[in-house]
Amino acid sequence: MIVGTCEMEMIIYEANSLKEKRHVIKSVIERIKSRFNASVAEVGYNDLWNRTIIGIAVVSNKKSLCESIIYKIINFIDNDERLEIINHSMEVS
Repeated sequence: MIVGTCEMEMIIYEANSLKEKRHVIKSVIERIKSRFNASVAEVGYNDLWNRTIIGIAVVSNKKSLCESIIYKIINFIDNDERLEIINHSMEVS
């Protein structure tokens, strides 16, 4: 069993309150879950309205598949105009 994890720090441009932030983040998380079958959760900056950290986990039997899915998720988020990825770290083991 191979597990791939990724942690992404992001700026949320469309959020002017915690309520608007939660709306954007919930939308992104649900779209990632349904499209890529990955586990996703907000794991940091819960009290800031314009920043967040989300954690992603993917399980597979091939390292290359885990890496591929994580890169696709990064590209998917990168194409969302509401967010900008500031930093990300990925680990596959």
